[in-house]
Amino acid sequence: MTIGIIIFSIFFLTLALTRLDYALCVLIAALPAYLIRFSIFGLPSTLLELMILTTFTVWFFKNWLPNYKERKKNNFKKVAYPFFREIIALIILSFVSVAVAGFTTSALGIWKAYFFEPILVFILVINICRDKKQWQKILWSFLLSMTAISIVAIYQKITGKFITNEFWANEATRRIISFFEYPNAVGLYLAPLIPLLFGWLFSLPQRTTTIKTLKKLLIIGVIISSLAAILFARSEGALVGIAVSLFIFGFLANKKIRTITLSLSAIILAIVIFYAPLKNLVIQKITFSDLSGQIREQQWKETFQALKGTKIITGAGLANYQKTVAPYHQEGIFFNSDNIPNFDAVTWASSTLRARYWQPVEIYLYPHNIFLNFWSEIGLLGAIIFIWLMLKAALIAYQSFKYLNQENSSEKYLALGLMSSLICIFVHGLVDVPYFKNDLAVMFWVFIAFIGLIDLSKKTKQNNINN
Repeated sequence: MTIGIIIFSIFFLTLALTRLDYALCVLIAALPAYLIRFSIFGLPSTLLELMILTTFTVWFFKNWLPNYKERKKNNFKKVAYPFFREIIALIILSFVSVAVAGFTTSALGIWKAYFFEPILVFILVINICRDKKQWQKILWSFLLSMTAISIVAIYQKITGKFITNEFWANEATRRIISFFEYPNAVGLYLAPLIPLLFGWLFSLPQRTTTIKTLKKLLIIGVIISSLAAILFARSEGALVGIAVSLFIFGFLANKKIRTITLSLSAIILAIVIFYAPLKNLVIQKITFSDLSGQIREQQWKETFQALKGTKIITGAGLANYQKTVAPYHQEGIFFNSDNIPNFDAVTWASSTLRARYWQPVEIYLYPHNIFLNFWSEIGLLGAIIFIWLMLKAALIAYQSFKYLNQENSSEKYLALGLMSSLICIFVHGLVDVPYFKNDLAVMFWVFIAFIGLIDLSKKTKQNNINN
């Protein structure tokens, strides 16, 4: 492993020195490389971190520093980074949360991996991908990673191989994990990328050459295989996030797509209403009356109990949620899996039933709700600023879509796809953790940077017209 890391490091450094844009593409395509862990002089690191720091260091000394000296010499006006106020606020508040956690090694590691390094990638994307031709490279990078993840997932579904958990590997209860450590990670990674691929697909010209037709077919194939992977992972939150985001995408795209979207939605709604098993399943999910829903509600209850006193403002601190919630944790819940009438009274009257319907509940790393996740980690103000950043970015993407629509530019669908991706993250985040993981944090900031680039392109065009 050590020799392999050294060889890859030399290769990647050479690539970054010669073609910085390609190095960034490899970084984005290999986001799951955070799973390859090692130590440098006793300090824990990952292959993803190595690529981020290498790319940023090369860019800083090769591109930024010389240009800065020239800008200073010629007194050029500086252009502010998109979302720079929100970024500065999040960096400061997240670092304060390291202090709240007591400057522990784990808190510093979380801050570095989930805030500092992803924002470095944001800076890289903003500076390296100003040219619209570079946008395609970002899309191809994501497409490549989706292809690899979904192919492995489908192989695991068919064979049951390379699934580390015996219960998940069992054919009757199989849930695939692809390259990851647990099934939901597949949905968390692939779900936000599917609306973006739809935006890319619709941005391609209708009249195409054979090569462009093959390109469309490839994108469609990756979308289908990614949806299959999410289904095989049984990631229900991801499927709901995709459904909501694609409905909004289809409703806003154009009249033809809106008609198709509304028609399909009406058919699906009719099936749900008139097919009793599916109707009951949907009701269970919406009302959180199934086991996973009950566990989520218990998590949220414990989180609210833990976030009181000064922790209302500060949160628990980075990597400190489990310790903070432990005194309020209930080791399990009684789940009425057989829909027994008067369940509470009947269960408490029988020790046999209590043993039968008792469901142990562990203390998870996070509360599994996007607002509570950030509240517990970086405080109430940090959670508010993050949600504000998502809303602002989604609004800017929508405004870019409207402007590009008036200009009859096919790039409008990329803006709409990015907005839909943020919606997918938010909806999925209502019941899961779509940010606090190395690859997901970087992906989020690539989306934010991409939206910033589209907005900068729009503003530049408007300024040129006005001048």
